Amino acid sequence: MTMKGDRDGWWRRGPAPPWVLSALVVLLAGVATSYQQLPWWVSTGALLAPVTGVALLRTYPIISLALGTAASVAMALALGDSVPVWSVALGATIFVISVLAGRQMPRTTHALAVFVAGATLAIPLGLADGSAWLSALVLLGVTVVLPWILGRALHQQAELVAVTAERARLQERSRIAYDMHDTLGHELTLLALRAGALELAADLDDGHRAAAADLRAGAGLATDRLAEIVTVLRDGEPVPLHPGPDRIEDLVDRAIEAGVAVSLDWDGPRDLPPRTSRAAHRVVQEGLTNALKHAPGAPVRVCLATVASTTTVTVTNPVTPGARPGPGGHAGLTGLHERVRLAGGTLRAGPRGHTFEVIARLPHADAS
Repeated sequence: MTMKGDRDGWWRRGPAPPWVLSALVVLLAGVATSYQQLPWWVSTGALLAPVTGVALLRTYPIISLALGTAASVAMALALGDSVPVWSVALGATIFVISVLAGRQMPRTTHALAVFVAGATLAIPLGLADGSAWLSALVLLGVTVVLPWILGRALHQQAELVAVTAERARLQERSRIAYDMHDTLGHELTLLALRAGALELAADLDDGHRAAAADLRAGAGLATDRLAEIVTVLRDGEPVPLHPGPDRIEDLVDRAIEAGVAVSLDWDGPRDLPPRTSRAAHRVVQEGLTNALKHAPGAPVRVCLATVASTTTVTVTNPVTPGARPGPGGHAGLTGLHERVRLAGGTLRAGPRGHTFEVIARLPHADAS
């Protein structure tokens, strides 16, 4: 399979693709066989203009376009009532050069100036022969203007494809970042708490206590590194994520096993619609993770209440005055806002008095 980089590599390796060079060979052959029927200046121009235009396509496409315009107007002067082979080859080469120049030129102002100059150059032709004026305009439009417009369309299409691919790449980076934050960040925080609880066990000897301390420090260092990676990756819009298959009760139970004082109050039915359930899961997960990072040792209260097809999820924990914030760049709350918004709900997260609250109101839009 040919990769895109291989298909586009010709532009970096040479001034034109092989099929343009082939057209140039056809032109040279056609001009060479017709040199006796052409004035010397026509033969010279028909040879030099395409060769120079192809050579300058990479660096100076505006000059290539200008040479094609001049060659097109000059060809109208040289043509009579017939259409010789050399003129067909020359017109085809000018057409291809104009297409490639359109793909290379980022601005249209210079091209419009070239077209106006070409039309102005054709005015003297009309003084001697009105049909030459018409032929010059027709050739200019067919061999230069229209193919240049085609080249611009191809350029814009390529830019659109590149922008779409870049957006997909950024979304995937964001997906990876928030997936890492939601899964690894939560597990590493619980691991650090478990190691801290083990370190304080009364029946532990000094050697094992030191190992538990190293484990806790390693988990904290890994959390810091994870926060740095998430910060590097999160340069796109957050995208919806799918939490793990465990339930909200499982999240609370695992936090309790890690030594965190967590209480769960659930008022109303627990069989929530799938989208609401996923969003509520993320709210509780992020609330627990924030509490474990920024208020270690503080009790956490998780409340869920369903009233009139709307579930309110609240996660609160006391804020210790003077406590040092834990690692992280609020990436979790940013992703949580997007998750709740996609579920049709609203989210408020921040301090309120001496407590930190995460409150989400989630409507049961897919209750059917």
